[in-house]
Amino acid sequence: MTDEPQVTEEQTQEQEELDPLAGLTRERDEYLDALQRLKAEFDNYRKRTAREQAELSSRAAQRLVNELLPVLDDLERALHAAEEHEEAKLEDGVRLVHRSLVDALHKEGLAEIETDGAFDPHVHEALLSQPDDEKESGQILDVLQKGYRLGDRVLRPARVIVVE
Repeated sequence: MTDEPQVTEEQTQEQEELDPLAGLTRERDEYLDALQRLKAEFDNYRKRTAREQAELSSRAAQRLVNELLPVLDDLERALHAAEEHEEAKLEDGVRLVHRSLVDALHKEGLAEIETDGAFDPHVHEALLSQPDDEKESGQILDVLQKGYRLGDRVLRPARVIVVE
């Protein structure tokens, strides 16, 4: 316990009536204290969310790498078969790697953009246009590079040739 005398509410009110500046100073100190506490809480919140975001990103990267490790193993086996000049095994190995990579990316939500039918500027990029008697104008004639989307987001538009 301290030796200082306790100041009662009545004494504080009497002091404020005699010296209005003391009341304003006390009120200012209370607001300053509340503001400093709020600032400290916000700084802690900011640090915690940054830490959580970094952890979430790290876990997502770890999950993707875990999915791709078998693909890396298959690729190493294919390269080893290539060293032994076993072309049939090399082709099978490359097909296995391709299938493993496609499966891993599908699990993550990657989907190929459809290129059958009409040109859609939201998901296709027209690199050339050519006349064609068999297809009508605006139809996709050929695909130069596949396009992909991740969920609802287009990662890369399909690069196509369109009928004039």
